[in-house]
Amino acid sequence: MKKCINIIVLALIVGINGCRPSAEPPVAKVIPHTFNEWGNTRIDNYHWIRLSDEQKTAETPDAQTRDVLDYIGAENAWLDSGMVHTAALQDELFNEMKERIPPYDASVPYVSNGYLYWHEYEEGKEYPIYYRRLVTETRQLSHFFETEEERDKFRLETERPAELLFDVNRLAEGKSYCQAGRPVISPDNRYMAYAVDYVGRRKYTIHFVDLSTGIQLDEHIDDTGGSVVWANDSRTVFYLGKVPVELRNGRVYRHVLGTATSADVLYYEEKDATFNLQLGKTKSNKYITITAHQTLSSETFILNANVPERPFAVFVPRSRNHLYSIDHIGNTFYIRSNRDALNFKLMKTADHITDESNWTEVIPHRDDVLLNSFVLFNDWLAVSEQKNGLPHIRIIGLKGGEQSIPFSEEVYTASFVNNEAPELYELHYNYSSLTTPSTVYAYNMRTGETKLLKSTAVFGEFDRRDYETRRLWATAGDGAKIPISIVYRKGFPQDGRGKLLLYAYGSYGVSSVPSFNSSVISLLDRGFAYAIAHIRGGSELGRQWYENGKLLKKKNTFTDFNDCARYLIAEKYASPSTLYATGRSAGGLLMGAVVNMEPELYKAVVAGVPFVDVVSTMLDETIPLTTFEWDEWGNPAQKEYYDYMLSYSPYDQVKAQRYPHMLVTTSFWDSQVQYWEPVKWVAKLRALKTDNNKLYLYCNMNAGHGGASGRFEQLKTRAMEYAFILSVK
Repeated sequence: MKKCINIIVLALIVGINGCRPSAEPPVAKVIPHTFNEWGNTRIDNYHWIRLSDEQKTAETPDAQTRDVLDYIGAENAWLDSGMVHTAALQDELFNEMKERIPPYDASVPYVSNGYLYWHEYEEGKEYPIYYRRLVTETRQLSHFFETEEERDKFRLETERPAELLFDVNRLAEGKSYCQAGRPVISPDNRYMAYAVDYVGRRKYTIHFVDLSTGIQLDEHIDDTGGSVVWANDSRTVFYLGKVPVELRNGRVYRHVLGTATSADVLYYEEKDATFNLQLGKTKSNKYITITAHQTLSSETFILNANVPERPFAVFVPRSRNHLYSIDHIGNTFYIRSNRDALNFKLMKTADHITDESNWTEVIPHRDDVLLNSFVLFNDWLAVSEQKNGLPHIRIIGLKGGEQSIPFSEEVYTASFVNNEAPELYELHYNYSSLTTPSTVYAYNMRTGETKLLKSTAVFGEFDRRDYETRRLWATAGDGAKIPISIVYRKGFPQDGRGKLLLYAYGSYGVSSVPSFNSSVISLLDRGFAYAIAHIRGGSELGRQWYENGKLLKKKNTFTDFNDCARYLIAEKYASPSTLYATGRSAGGLLMGAVVNMEPELYKAVVAGVPFVDVVSTMLDETIPLTTFEWDEWGNPAQKEYYDYMLSYSPYDQVKAQRYPHMLVTTSFWDSQVQYWEPVKWVAKLRALKTDNNKLYLYCNMNAGHGGASGRFEQLKTRAMEYAFILSVK
């Protein structure tokens, strides 16, 4: 940690955070680096901007490190000088966004092993505080406090006080970044494990606390994936270990409390670099699971949680193009599988015979319905499904009967939330839309009644009735119908003069859900519309929608976005002079591709942590996540994929042409999209673009892929992005 702090201090000295004014845009020095692949020569003039982890954390920075920090510092200074006229607007936006968030907030409690668990945010605090209470009354099961006064009154009325588990604000004291997972409690309710990352590199340290004394144990485990699962003896834990350099979660270790971590047993190591590992425990608490997964295949290993010293057993061996996940209740395993079922089906089998030949069908495959997920209870099975781009929730009685939860809005999203206790008969789910704040309900599976548990408060003058949301459909060049979710303040002028911010992601089969975002209100109240393009590469219209937007069909993602832009212009929701675009990570790749292809469609673009140097990254197996993602983008070690990826790779396809106004953001410690990709991209754009439009880079030196870690601190970057959009002429 000392090394990380030293490099950050150096960064501050050379102006990383904009301490130095700048009158001219920075010009990165050119040091040509030659790549030769498949008879093709690529010249990367900015390859020198890449630093290794060893260079970034060295006690004494070398000359290259100083050059890189100087250049990033110059870019941040250029941003500061160019955006200085928006300082008051940024403050105004930040204060608006912050004031909409309840100063005090609390999650809906959930039941686990006889206790209620929840977290609270105290007024002015950035991070959650985790609590639990022994369940003594039925009425406590779904109690929610809207104010601190209600909370304190309830605590006085109950015979057992709330028990503080840990306060992330205390962990974060003196730290520029702090990301902590929620506590994981041992089966006997005595011990707590929690994991924390102080850098943003997603390398977590696991700590243990004896809750009977409140004392944190001396033992801790460094450089983990952050996931912890307890065996039923309440002394043994399994945790994920990182593969060095790759930073892939590729190992599972066993640790016993009270023993040296150096003696921890390596229980499983995933040798195939295209697979990542996850740890879990079944709803029955009978089995611990290891899941090895990649884009196209998965494999699960199971271990009886009562005998943690035994080896894991394979549930069903991995095979190409078979994805499956499992859970267990009673004496039965339930399996979500895509074996001969593109949109997945649900199967079950007795827990002593897991071979596929013994599986029986619970929910068949359907061409028009995607089976998203399921939750098990002792007497019910809850299923989340997606049809025509919208989610649906069904309840199936394990002894017979079926129910559905109705939703009425044209555009919405709904998902399960914290259904930890299988003995309960209430299903908790979250409902939201572009105009409806996040709302948690309890659905009584016995009676069919729905109870409101919490509607997230939006402070200020917000009234959802002032806004309108709709589902639109654009037509792609090949005839595919692309759903668009849009929201605007009533009275928005559909005459081509209105401004519109268009967002999309479009990768990994991740659906962009039309959920409520209180920050967007700051744009809507300034005359903007906000739209989400549900382009191919996501799973909004089923698994085939994803298949048609990856590998050798990846360009559908980019052309879909541009087709949505053209549709919105044709329908006069915007014009090329009033249409703005944004995306993060793989959505940042999308931004890079669309501005190379059709820059004239957009007034300005904001690209967050963009994955833009596709070919070079996918050729380099030492970069974290590279091997894991070959089935998403392709492996350029094969010429067919190399040629295709090169034809759209945003960094490689930058050319001498006009580009929209652009703001690019990144984080120095990002382990998913390395900082040098967006930094090099900006350098190349500045060298080649033929316009005088604004081009800014912001590099956060104290964060990872998700940006700042605090609930309010995160809003500062959002305020800067919105101020940029609002200020460009």
